[in-house]
Amino acid sequence: MALYESTPGATHKGIAADLGINRATLREWVLRDRDRRGVAATAPSSGGQMAARAGKTVPSEDPDERIRQMEARVAELEASERKPATERDILRKAAKYFAGETNW
Repeated sequence: MALYESTPGATHKGIAADLGINRATLREWVLRDRDRRGVAATAPSSGGQMAARAGKTVPSEDPDERIRQMEARVAELEASERKPATERDILRKAAKYFAGETNW
């Protein structure tokens, strides 16, 4: 759930494939976690992030728009930096759980 929530433009299908679980299972976990935290489900993005990832963002002449594009790119890079750390934390917790150890 943390991996899905921290990855901009993530899809249930993509994250589920990365984790080797069923897409519907991940979706249910995310929805339950959001309910538990009292967070409303967000609508999928309009695809602007996907275009930026594909290198299709056209630089704007408007300085305000360029700033927004740069801020979006910074947020995307920060999220991609957090992804490996989140994956590592998930794997550590799983290893602790399956090993039955409580302190590493």
